[in-house]
Amino acid sequence: MNNLVIDTLEKYKKFINSPTEQKIKILIHACCAPCSSAIIEAMLQNGIRPIIYYCNPNIYPYEEYLIRKNECTRYAESLGLEIIDDDYDHEGWLQAVKGMENEPERGGRCLKCFKLRLLRTAEYAASRGIKAITTTLASSRWKSLDQINEAGFWAVGEINKSKNMVPPDDSVIWWDQNWRRGGLQERRLQIIKEYDFYNQLYCGCEFSMRKDV
Repeated sequence: MNNLVIDTLEKYKKFINSPTEQKIKILIHACCAPCSSAIIEAMLQNGIRPIIYYCNPNIYPYEEYLIRKNECTRYAESLGLEIIDDDYDHEGWLQAVKGMENEPERGGRCLKCFKLRLLRTAEYAASRGIKAITTTLASSRWKSLDQINEAGFWAVGEINKSKNMVPPDDSVIWWDQNWRRGGLQERRLQIIKEYDFYNQLYCGCEFSMRKDV
C-alpha cells in the first residue's frame, strides 16, 4: 500500500467526520486514464472506492474527447467503478477562456480552465452528498500544483457558499493531495503499459496544441 495515501486518508477521515473507511466517499475529477490510473489504484488499496467524474469540455477536437473518455471508461469498468460523463460543452468553455487564447501553459487560461471543471465537480459532489473532491490533474508534471489547489479550494468555497453549507457537517472539501509523490509516477507508467492506454501528446485544448507553448 502507498503510505502517502494512508497518511492523508487519516486527515481526510477527520474532515468528513467518518470513523471508518467504509463510509468514505470521494468524487475524483479525471482528466484521462493515464493520469487517473495509479491514483485510483492507490485509493482502492486504501479502502476508498471513488466515483469518477469525467468533466473535460476543454478537450479538442471532439474525437479526442471521446478517445480519452472511452479509455477512462475502460479503466473504470475493469475496476467495477462508477464513472459519470459530464456534458461536453466546448463552446461554453471557449467563452469562459475568451481573451486568454495566447496565454502560455500554466498561465491564466489554465487556472480559469481548472476552476470551471472543478466547480462542475464540486456541484456534482454536493448533489450526491459526497463530502470531498480531488483531481487527477495534480498527477501531471506539466500542470501547476498551486493553480490546481487554488482552483480546488475556490470551487468548494463557491459551492458551500451558494448552498449555505456549514463545515464540517454538510460542506464539500477539497483534498489537496500531491499525487506526484510516493511512487505513483512510476506505477502510472507501469499501468499505462499493462492496459496499453492511449497516451495523448498535448494537454487537451486547441491552444495547448501549439508548438510554441
